[in-house]
Amino acid sequence: MTKNAYHHGDLRATLLAAAAEDIAASGVDSVSLRGLVRRAGVSHAAPTHHFGDKRGLLTALAAEGFHRLADELESSTGDLRTVALAYIRFALDNPAHFAVMFRRDLLRTDDAALVEARARSGAVLERGVAHLIPGRDGADRRTVQLAAWSLVHGFASLWLDGALTGSPLVGDAEPEDVARRMVGTVLFDGRTEPRE
Repeated sequence: MTKNAYHHGDLRATLLAAAAEDIAASGVDSVSLRGLVRRAGVSHAAPTHHFGDKRGLLTALAAEGFHRLADELESSTGDLRTVALAYIRFALDNPAHFAVMFRRDLLRTDDAALVEARARSGAVLERGVAHLIPGRDGADRRTVQLAAWSLVHGFASLWLDGALTGSPLVGDAEPEDVARRMVGTVLFDGRTEPRE
């Protein structure tokens, strides 16, 4: 990162990218505004304009993550398995965003941009579930949405946390292959009966 990034108006994006790199490499606790500022070569006060503090930075990163998730889900088409795999793919491709998006203790949960981004991704998932199980009422759709989210979020979290490393449950398989088999076995394409 250079001072030019700030002067060209890219400091916000530069700091978010650097924070994501730090989180992916060393975890959320590794993020320090002072360290990011030093790497960017800007004054200590510069990030305050964009984020205020570390919580503001992580809130912006989470909002960016929810928009990325919505984009990933919107680009998936087909059955519920495809939507579920898109969620897992997002988590594996964006581990830093995924690490902060659901950590309410780290975020300004009432931040307007975060609220909007979270609502957008939730609406995309809800539309996908409603489309896949036509004729079900709102309570049934919400139950299916919660079940699908719990399954894929849990798998992604376990994988990213290393809990499945060396497990006989997954062997040497790649995460997306394991996820595909798991989702195909547990979820069913919006039908009333599980897949064979």
